[in-house]
Amino acid sequence: MKVRTPFRPAKKKTPSVECVPIQSAPTASKAPPAATFKLQKLLAQKGLGSRREMEALIAEGNITLNGKTAVLGDRAGPGDIVRIGRRVIRIHAEEDLPKVLLYHKPEGEIVSRDDPQGRPSVFDKLPYLRSSKWIAIGRLDFNTSGLLIFTNDGALANRLMHPRFEMEREYAVRILGELTDEQMEQLTAGIELEDGQAAFTYLADQGGEGANHWYRVILKEGKNREVRRMFEAIGLTVSRLMRVRFGPINLPPRIKRGQWLELDEKETRRLLSLIG
Repeated sequence: MKVRTPFRPAKKKTPSVECVPIQSAPTASKAPPAATFKLQKLLAQKGLGSRREMEALIAEGNITLNGKTAVLGDRAGPGDIVRIGRRVIRIHAEEDLPKVLLYHKPEGEIVSRDDPQGRPSVFDKLPYLRSSKWIAIGRLDFNTSGLLIFTNDGALANRLMHPRFEMEREYAVRILGELTDEQMEQLTAGIELEDGQAAFTYLADQGGEGANHWYRVILKEGKNREVRRMFEAIGLTVSRLMRVRFGPINLPPRIKRGQWLELDEKETRRLLSLIG
């Protein structure tokens, strides 16, 4: 399957310059005070937990703001220093862009920081963040490979993951056997699963050799093992599953399995504009 690169920002046109008479400089005015926000909101946006979890930590006296125990109602902004235990959280300017990583997950890794079985985690390979943590946007099960997106911004993660935004997920699926016309109609009309109905918004035959056959599918939700369960519901087994796109982001061919790529400023701004 041909995979497009994630972003190709349009070339900017050189703005025209209009000559105007030089005027006397206006009297300098004081810069407006930096904006402040509720402490729990800022910490949640940094991926340290939900707002309720942050509110609970504040109420329990486990967070300090500029050396003093924080209380509910405290606000913080650029230059303020927050501590959670020994961890220092520095609040930067509001215009600071979120960090976004694209990771090519191989089979055999879990999307979790803790695993009783001690299996390899995708988080083991990510770069260290000093004052926040990586949030996985969507999950892939142990035996599924492909695109995983990580960010340190809780609001961005919510915008990409929340069901109401119906962000498309695109997969390359290899099954044992071949779909009939009737089965393809079932999968696009809707399959009843234990946790509700599921349907592909797009399903296309990609060919194959021998017993293996490839398909391209798109859906707008992220139920647990949804693609595999849909094929199992009609009696077919998925032998390989790979996510190639999440929303407006495609898995870049240059990222090999087990490698990550951080979006630069232009790509990040492009992503933010695409998702509104």
